Amino acid sequence: MSVTAVPIPPTKRSTLTWIWVGVVAALLAALALAYFGTRGPVATSGTEAQFLAYNAGQSGVTTTGSGVQVLQIEAGEGGEKPTTEDVVLINYSGSLRDGTVFDASQQPTPMPVSGVVPGFSEGLQAMEKGGKYRIWIPAEQGYGDASPDPARIPNGSTLIFDVELVDFIPAAVLQQQMQMQQMQQMMQGGGAPGAPGGPGGPPPGVAPQGE
Repeated sequence: MSVTAVPIPPTKRSTLTWIWVGVVAALLAALALAYFGTRGPVATSGTEAQFLAYNAGQSGVTTTGSGVQVLQIEAGEGGEKPTTEDVVLINYSGSLRDGTVFDASQQPTPMPVSGVVPGFSEGLQAMEKGGKYRIWIPAEQGYGDASPDPARIPNGSTLIFDVELVDFIPAAVLQQQMQMQQMQQMMQGGGAPGAPGGPGGPPPGVAPQGE
């Protein structure tokens, strides 16, 4: 007894095309899943370079020529930005990649733009008055391998700062204001310069050197 095989009906060319489209789509989906599935772990446990490369691709993040990354959280006003000749008044919080906060202001704090680590200075100069920002500072633009407190900030750490730029003025203007304030205190009997408790003198209760 012979058995005759039943032939498979021919597949239309349009059907084959859709089959291949489906195969390609499935492969692309698998690749995307593998890629995005590893991005989270890289962000939390990868090297500093891997983290910064990942973070640079996040929405709204801009990267400067030195590698400092800045995200505008809330827009400022006026468009004017600080320069290295200015002193800023800021609220800030500094943390590491794992979320550990190593420093935070308790009230608006004055800082000379030229008197902080290069990456922080660069970030400040990208801000507008009244704005809120997040700055990621690569180690080489922060403390590098010379952390002032390795127990709190390990050497080679990326520094992350949330900053609100309250105001800024030229350092020369601030110096002039301080001198005028000292003169007013002297005229009101606040003590001669260099006297204990007076402008430019040691705190009350501390004897000047040499006594």
